[in-house]
Amino acid sequence: MKRVVIIHGYGGEPMHGFRPWLKKELEARGFAVSVPAMPSPDEPRADEWVGAIANEVGHGGKSHECILVGHSLGCVAILRYLEQAKGKIAGAVLIAGFVGGMGDDFSVLANFFEKPVEWQRVKRMCPEFVAIFSDNDPYVPLSQVRIFEMNLRAKTLVLHARGHFSSSEGTVELPEALDAVLGMVR
Repeated sequence: MKRVVIIHGYGGEPMHGFRPWLKKELEARGFAVSVPAMPSPDEPRADEWVGAIANEVGHGGKSHECILVGHSLGCVAILRYLEQAKGKIAGAVLIAGFVGGMGDDFSVLANFFEKPVEWQRVKRMCPEFVAIFSDNDPYVPLSQVRIFEMNLRAKTLVLHARGHFSSSEGTVELPEALDAVLGMVR
């Protein structure tokens, strides 16, 4: 059985935004889905988030059948997890992801960016990436699209006027993420 682990972002909660809808849709299609509460979401530590992802991926065994879905900082945590993963995963869907510091307003996230992403290692541990962006995201600039394309060979989607894909902006369903996961099932 395919497994999906959905990782929320900075200040996020497991069952907010599009996550409950995506979990329900995937479970209806026979997936085992977990949406863990990441440690200290308001003061996140990269090592703690990577450890939490490792626990989730390892929990059901067969990491090669696991697809990771991340939102915002959850995407960064997934990349950091893949840098040290012991086994390959099936794929990753990265929603509103970024790989650089977000400025002084987000200095609490600096520990996720103390070293550059080891792109080659990340690609070796995951054969397929889909990265979803919005053309009016107030936090993630569209320059990130090219970074994900070049470094991960990610299939990228830029959606119109979806903000940061948060429920406060009206995103409680995200069919593009569902399609991306289903497209990774062989």
